[in-house]
Amino acid sequence: MKPVLFLLISFPLLGALILALIGRHLSRRAVETIACTAVVAAFVLALTAFLLSGQKTQSLTLAQWFSAGSFQVDMDIYYDPLAAMMALMVTFVSSLVHIYSVAYMRREGGYIRYFCFLNLFVFAMLVIVTAGNLVFLYLGWETVGLCSYALIGFWYEKPDAANAGAKAFVVTRLGDVAFGVAIALCWINLGHLSVSGINDSAANLGSQAAGIIGFLLLLAAIGKSAQLPLAVWLPDAMAGPTPVSALIHAATMVTAGVYLLMRFFPVIQGSPIVMALIACVGVMTICFGALAALVQKDIKRILAYSTISQVGYMFLAVGAGDLAGSLFHLISHAFFKSLLFLAAGCVIHALHEEQNIFRMGGLRRKMPQLFWLFLAGTAALGAFPLTAGFFSKDRILLAVFLQPHAIYKVLWAIAAMAAVITPLYAFRLFFVVFFGQPHADRSRASAPAPVSHPSVPNLMTWVLWPLAVLSLFAGFLNLPANWAGNEWLAHYLAMVPGAAPELHASQEMESTTQLGSALITIVMVIFAWIFYGASIQPNECNDETFQKKLQSLFLNGFYLDRFYQTRIITPYRKTAEFLWHKVDAGWVDAALDQSARSFLTLAERLRLWTTGRVSQYVSMMVTGFTLILCSLTVAWWYLQI
Repeated sequence: MKPVLFLLISFPLLGALILALIGRHLSRRAVETIACTAVVAAFVLALTAFLLSGQKTQSLTLAQWFSAGSFQVDMDIYYDPLAAMMALMVTFVSSLVHIYSVAYMRREGGYIRYFCFLNLFVFAMLVIVTAGNLVFLYLGWETVGLCSYALIGFWYEKPDAANAGAKAFVVTRLGDVAFGVAIALCWINLGHLSVSGINDSAANLGSQAAGIIGFLLLLAAIGKSAQLPLAVWLPDAMAGPTPVSALIHAATMVTAGVYLLMRFFPVIQGSPIVMALIACVGVMTICFGALAALVQKDIKRILAYSTISQVGYMFLAVGAGDLAGSLFHLISHAFFKSLLFLAAGCVIHALHEEQNIFRMGGLRRKMPQLFWLFLAGTAALGAFPLTAGFFSKDRILLAVFLQPHAIYKVLWAIAAMAAVITPLYAFRLFFVVFFGQPHADRSRASAPAPVSHPSVPNLMTWVLWPLAVLSLFAGFLNLPANWAGNEWLAHYLAMVPGAAPELHASQEMESTTQLGSALITIVMVIFAWIFYGASIQPNECNDETFQKKLQSLFLNGFYLDRFYQTRIITPYRKTAEFLWHKVDAGWVDAALDQSARSFLTLAERLRLWTTGRVSQYVSMMVTGFTLILCSLTVAWWYLQI
């Protein structure tokens, strides 16, 4: 078992090292083969470890990393059911993204750099998932940030892509600082940094210490998972290649924050205030992402805001104490969101990089295979009855409703209302792209030329079928009892610290909530067809009415970016410019320059006295002694008085 775990994280790293060191000497086919083989091998090993371990916990020390006095850090692996499910999901989705990238990036340069960072990305995420101590986990955490910067800004010659990569790197650093402080506090309060040790001794933490560490972990998760108020980097991350978007949104970076909260749930559980705060952040982000996605025109930005909203459900589940529900939705979201992003990449590729959904339309007959694939992902995202998203989302809402505190009833009501918007924006996207008629954007003079026979490489569509099947049927992982299921995933996670396999809800309650959710979803799909179907196109408001202002508010993500620009970044820049030009250059540098000029002038005056004449030097010496004696005489006289 231990060799399997070692090789699990080693293969992606080995692939990245090979491509970094000798990739330029290899053919393109060899580079693609090495990158894909490394990740597929990691998936095979993750599956092997899952089958061999069962519900057991495995620990492995790879090597001693460093030590300073009593502070010693090893490269440890901690493998339990939570890590097993995450490793399976990460390697499976990453394998499909790598294979998809072979065709998608065929005509792009820089393929060595692309596949090298893609392999490194998978390695970093596997380190986060399997790390046995916080410092080793932090290594993976920071490496994920580095890879996201490199891959989002892959087309660095484009200013938008370069700025988006830098923005993602800087914004997520805010959470990383909080994570670093949390690591230090864990060491101070507990005396060790091992994952198992922290969870086992979490009960020994006082409520204040648990609250502070839990809050810092929440900040770290907010930054990495793009939750409010640090959600601004994720929509701009769409400037990178579409496979990168699928990898970041579905399997790696945005799920890392949720995983961090689940992994250290016993610490968070020690503070009810932090639990409620996590749930509040999740609910606010659900509403924020859903409303913003409802009016976007860019196909990738719709999916980006959708990711922000769906990850909010995972936060809400953690705040409600339902780790199984959070992981269930994380896995189902990984399947249908990677499917939608990769399918969107096929559409963009076929339409010559067009991303405005209102300039697409009519693709149902032109791309029939993609039509069914996109429908499967849309149905799961919209929580259409019997899909994976239906069961995972309803589990979360039920868990929140069952919480005894009144605040959770309010959060449940808000989340349930926000859930109504999800099928509306999901099927809006689907109907406009595949049923609508393309029309001219107001910034262009004419409608786009129709593409009679869109061409997409077969490899790009073949890899979508497994994701489509899982998007529809992954609900069987945790099928509830009222559907004759045994909630396998919840019971599999029973040994994870803090996990509760049972929600203690009656089958009648579950059936009622599921029936209500199913009916509402079907009604919203009908509304989406009425407003965005084949015969009716949406009318945009041109006057400055409340509706127009509301649409602009949602389209611009509630002006959160503008708020940061005007209230934080602009004052910071003005302050920095003032300190630079006025204080540093105008005062400090000017004072130093004036001081230097004064010494130079003094030196010039003294130089006039260096004539080389002995008589002049003797007279100067006598004059100096005379002045010294006079000064001493005057001082003695005053002292005598």
